[in-house]
Amino acid sequence: MQLEIITPEAKIFSGEATAVQFPGLDGLFQVLNNHAPVISSLKEGEVKVDLVNAVADAEDLPASVRVDEKNASVIYVKINGGVVEMSNNKIIVLAE
Repeated sequence: MQLEIITPEAKIFSGEATAVQFPGLDGLFQVLNNHAPVISSLKEGEVKVDLVNAVADAEDLPASVRVDEKNASVIYVKINGGVVEMSNNKIIVLAE
C-alpha cells in the first residue's frame, strides 16, 4: 500500500507499507492491503507503520518519526489528530 502522511507544514512520510495502525477516536484500528475504502477521524497518538523495507537511515526522518528499536521495518509517527482516507491501496493521512 502507498502511504502518505501530510501536515500543514510538510510531508512527514511517503512510502510503501504492509500494515498501518491508527489512533481512531473510538480506539486503535489497522488497515491491510486491499482493505475496504475508509475515511476516519484520528485523535492524538502514534501511527504505527509496518514498512515493506527496513529504514536505511533514521537520521533522514523528521523528529516526529521514530524507528522501532527491535525492528527497523516498523516506524511510529506522532500526530496530534487528523483524518485518514484509504482507497485502492492508497492511504492519505492529513495530520495536525
